[in-house]
Amino acid sequence: MKNMTQSELDKLKAGQPYYFLDPAIVAQKAHAAKLCEEFNAISATDAAAQTKKIKEIFGSTGERVSVQANFNCDNGQNIHVGEDFLSNYNLTILDIAPVTIGHNVMIGPNVDIYTVNHPMTPEGRAAYKAQGFPVTIGNNVWIGGKATITPGVTIGNNVIVAAGAVVTKDIPDNTLVGGVPAKKIRSLAD
Repeated sequence: MKNMTQSELDKLKAGQPYYFLDPAIVAQKAHAAKLCEEFNAISATDAAAQTKKIKEIFGSTGERVSVQANFNCDNGQNIHVGEDFLSNYNLTILDIAPVTIGHNVMIGPNVDIYTVNHPMTPEGRAAYKAQGFPVTIGNNVWIGGKATITPGVTIGNNVIVAAGAVVTKDIPDNTLVGGVPAKKIRSLAD
């Protein structure tokens, strides 16, 4: 049986470690950067043009979506948002792996969502390796300003992430979290 060699882009898509300076991966990121540059150049007074461009960038959206400039991503097509998605200024989503966001989600300013991670070993980093881990955010979630969501995290439904929190672990439904790293502050259940 012949050994089939996977491309670095195939490895990335399969969730395996990949060489992030591979020309196909660099081209994908450059294309996303160009689309984000176009989005960020649209006047804040032209909400219809902003919405049209963000729907071109994202893989899928609900009908009602509002993203304020500046916005940056690594791919765009790996971002899927539900109905009534709102984000404030300076959202960065490094969507090497899928980012799935539910309905009625509000994101404060200067929030970062990362799906990409690098090796813990100096040898792995010196070899320019990376690996993607999906992020999932449920319905009715509010993420406060300057929060960071790290690779592989799942945030449940009806969650509030306090401003400045760094989310490194999954968050169950109906929970308020805050801090670095984010920890449960209290339940939000009725």
